[in-house]
Amino acid sequence: MKNYIKAHEWNIVEEGFDPHLNKISESIFSLGNGRMGQRANFEESYSGDTLQGNYVAGVYYPDKTRVGWWKNGYPEYFAKVLNATNWIGIAIAIDGVELDLAKADVTDFSRVLNMKEGYLERSFKATLSNGYQVAVKVLRFCSIADDEVGAIHYQLKALNFDGQLTVTSYLDGDIKNQDSNYDEKFWNFVADAEEQNACFLTLKTKKSGFEVCTAAHIASYKNSISQELSLATIRKEKYIGQQFVLSLAKGDEIAFIKTAVILSSQNYEASQLLAAAKQSLENAVSKGFDQLLNEQKQAWAQKWQESDIVIEGDVAAQQAIRFNIYQLFQTYTGADDRLNIGPKGFTGEKYGGSTYWDTEAYCVPFYLATAPQEVSRNLLIYRYKQLDKAIENAQKLGFTNGAALYPMVTINGEECHNEWEITFEEIHRNGAIAYAIFNYIRYTGDVEYLAQYGLEVLMGIARFWKQRVNWSGAKKQYVMLGVTGPNEYENNINNNWYTNYLAVWCLKYTQEAAKWVQDNQPQRYQELNTKLHFSVAEFTAWQHIVDHMYYPYNEELGVFLQQDGYLDKEQILVKDLPAEDRPLNQKWSWDRILRSCFIKQADVLQGFYFFEDDFDFDTHKRNFDFYEPRTVHESSLSPCVHSILAAKLHDEARAYEFYLRTSRLDLDDYNNDTEDGLHITSMAGTWMSVVEGFAGMRVRNDKLIFNPFLPQKWQSFSFTIGFRGATVKLQISKAQIHIVNTSNQSVALQVHDKDYQLEANAELQISNGVMA
Repeated sequence: MKNYIKAHEWNIVEEGFDPHLNKISESIFSLGNGRMGQRANFEESYSGDTLQGNYVAGVYYPDKTRVGWWKNGYPEYFAKVLNATNWIGIAIAIDGVELDLAKADVTDFSRVLNMKEGYLERSFKATLSNGYQVAVKVLRFCSIADDEVGAIHYQLKALNFDGQLTVTSYLDGDIKNQDSNYDEKFWNFVADAEEQNACFLTLKTKKSGFEVCTAAHIASYKNSISQELSLATIRKEKYIGQQFVLSLAKGDEIAFIKTAVILSSQNYEASQLLAAAKQSLENAVSKGFDQLLNEQKQAWAQKWQESDIVIEGDVAAQQAIRFNIYQLFQTYTGADDRLNIGPKGFTGEKYGGSTYWDTEAYCVPFYLATAPQEVSRNLLIYRYKQLDKAIENAQKLGFTNGAALYPMVTINGEECHNEWEITFEEIHRNGAIAYAIFNYIRYTGDVEYLAQYGLEVLMGIARFWKQRVNWSGAKKQYVMLGVTGPNEYENNINNNWYTNYLAVWCLKYTQEAAKWVQDNQPQRYQELNTKLHFSVAEFTAWQHIVDHMYYPYNEELGVFLQQDGYLDKEQILVKDLPAEDRPLNQKWSWDRILRSCFIKQADVLQGFYFFEDDFDFDTHKRNFDFYEPRTVHESSLSPCVHSILAAKLHDEARAYEFYLRTSRLDLDDYNNDTEDGLHITSMAGTWMSVVEGFAGMRVRNDKLIFNPFLPQKWQSFSFTIGFRGATVKLQISKAQIHIVNTSNQSVALQVHDKDYQLEANAELQISNGVMA
């Protein structure tokens, strides 16, 4: 665990330069806008330890699978979002000595991520090997107002010398992914060009054939006076730069403004890409840096108005929740239903930038409440558009009759995860897709989605579950063999309780969905029946599974067993593990982990989170008290679920402990892996911990329900949510709950089991005597 980020309500602040922390900071201070993202690499040259990273959403390479033992059904490739052209480069040399913080004496170093207004600032003083001293200030952002644009304002002051400053503004496409399976570079050169103060570089991905054109314009000012630049073009392999020389006297300040655009063939015809890049760059340059920055500030002000959580009395908690919300909106805006949310977003290469079940289980709730309805709807449509591929994935494993198995890891709908215990066995992911449809309709009331898209997806998933179970003659019940649950510290187990329960729920919900479409849109039902061939016999077979599924349970303990034989393991609690053994996945052999009782993340408890209304309070408590002490929380997705469940159980101390862990997971580098990138999808769980945990928000029977409590360290907390056309702001303090409806739509509420109708543009104050 690190503790070098300074506490601030709106800023992420690093003071002093420690090269050993640089890759961690490159992740933490990353920028993005939903279309592209950039790690917090330095603009000037840096020869120290770094993970250079610029990523373009949806552009990927099918990297050939690398496994020791090939098995039938393995995917042939792992799809990876690519490290794309480095657009931020501004190489600087003074009288022939390069500015490189790895080789200079660095003082007064500061890096500040301004989350309120959406930009990164960096400043430092450096003494070069020739004794020259410079002071540098840099401001950079990726525009969410225009998601093709990034901009840099780079200012350098000569502190103690007169000399010649040589500057090279460049685009470097001769890069590679550090996680390349075969040390391969993924880009081919297409074309480059220069035009006055601008240069252009177009590259094409191998195999997948995406073309990306990156364009950059450079302007310079000396003591605030625009400079006429004499530019020399430098070309190398997949590289183009523009170099110029300026004379500096002691005290002079030089400013560079680099404006860049990144366009891909996803959105433009390849033949028109260069022309479109020229036009986009011209538009951005004509606005000027200040206007682009103002548009960025305004766009972020709107985001925060819709999604901010304000915590009074706890700066660390306040900083953390805003950091998580900020990174989520930098990763996904919902503007394009071809895109999704990678576990690392645009902050690193790990997990390939691909889509996991994290989106449906954790991110959908966040976007439902904090963004327009079409944003979360687009996340569902993304999966609908990949239904044919899910059916193909199931066919590769031997399933028939339109059964669909959604991939564990994907960009284009094909499975590309190549570990057998995940690819073939961690099939609970299918249930998360179905649950997201249910959750979306429950929250929005958009039941029409079932007829348009949802029922087709549900049918494919239900048909998979029907074929995946088998009848046990010994048990006289249905069982599910050879699976991996959410707890990936168990593989190839039988009857994972969560997977069995989720499968049965899917079969029931699909029948309900089909009945609704049949009753309410009979013409659409007939269209779907012609396409999918429903039958009464099929539904009857599903119901037999629903009525006769086996669930492992221990009567003596009164808990559902994670899987058959779980209690045969030696039962050791996490508190009794030596500190030097943690984390297990870095200290223990895989054999030892698999034989232990330790749990990576919520498994049975994931089911209690999804289906909490199916179980009474005492059942919740028995299962939570049994499984949490055995959980090592070595998945970023683990603490948030436990925080929400602890809050439901009125266990304030543990709810707050888990909240802090999930919210500051990356800021404090809990798992020693932040340098690989941030845990973007689990950041939605941080929001859930506050809104579903501390505020107790649920949606039942078309009504918003709140059962809040106030963490002891907090004076109050407040947040805004959108719900079915209404915008509701809640503030919870020790004395009262203050609810304001700032929209023209009335909304039905329940607070601490009492019903209210909050009219349009009205407010409600409720005494909070029942709270801590």
